[in-house]
Amino acid sequence: MAKGEITHIEFPADDPERARRFYEAVAGWQFGETEGFPGYYMFRNGEASGGAVAKRGEMAPQQLRIYITVDSLEEACAAAAANGGTVIEQPTDIGGGMGRFAVVRDTEGSEVGLWQTTGDAAG
Repeated sequence: MAKGEITHIEFPADDPERARRFYEAVAGWQFGETEGFPGYYMFRNGEASGGAVAKRGEMAPQQLRIYITVDSLEEACAAAAANGGTVIEQPTDIGGGMGRFAVVRDTEGSEVGLWQTTGDAAG
């Protein structure tokens, strides 16, 4: 994954089953539940990109959230803070060597996820 690519998007849903049916019909996405993350239904829409549908406020945020791949979460979070943003979730490891994420709020109030692939998941 290249730095700056949008590689993941989370769709919060009040009714994840209804949302899954919608995106299966509209976009043709096939969903699967992620081991260790009950109720988090992931899809792929490219070789290195995809997203998930999950219960709003539980396994997904309150609003739609994109994730951008970065080389270093620490550097990206520092850059966000230095340029008027706010770090709202510090860098966190995802179990199983999947990678790490953080969440920042941009200067306009939007939440943006940041993703760093770790050595185990880098391929």
